[in-house]
Amino acid sequence: MPATKFSPSITSRPVYPGLVSRGAAPSLMVADAEGAEALIDLVERDPAVLDAAHIVYVPAGAPFGARLSALGARLCHEAPSLSAALPRIRAALAEARMGFQLYLAGTEGLIGRVAAEAVSAGLPLDAIQSEHRGSIARRMQCVHCKGITEDVATDPFVCAHCGLTLFVRDHYSRRLGAFQGVCVDAETPGIVPASQEIRP
Repeated sequence: MPATKFSPSITSRPVYPGLVSRGAAPSLMVADAEGAEALIDLVERDPAVLDAAHIVYVPAGAPFGARLSALGARLCHEAPSLSAALPRIRAALAEARMGFQLYLAGTEGLIGRVAAEAVSAGLPLDAIQSEHRGSIARRMQCVHCKGITEDVATDPFVCAHCGLTLFVRDHYSRRLGAFQGVCVDAETPGIVPASQEIRP
């Protein structure tokens, strides 16, 4: 699956320029589902990128775990969910030293959550690379109740926490690793536009 191409949008909307090897620098590579293909492509372009790499993969039903393991990274771990992988990711980020690189590939939810963890741990933004592959579903925060709803694929959608119908906005919080959703019928209660799939 090729990298996803997104339409131009507002300034806060994340951009995923693709993964570029930084050579044999110590690194953490995190991917979900089809994001594994981006890591495989990166290694094919420069095998040295694996010399000091730790791979964390959340397959989400995709069949790339064996191929990632076979690449020969220093460490390769497969986790049942991103939540289950977060303690390992946090530990790797806590041990990061100057020159450490973070490669993120897959969905916006994974990229946003792990990038937020990395920034919180003190990793500079220029040490974080990302490439979007797979689902374009978003991680959304309700600006009213502050609850997070994962894998939002339609606009508008119903907040999983407070039940409000929310408009999917391109406004993005890097701190939270989530897009922002606002009540779609605040001024006209009960008048909600028809739901449609989110587009890139």
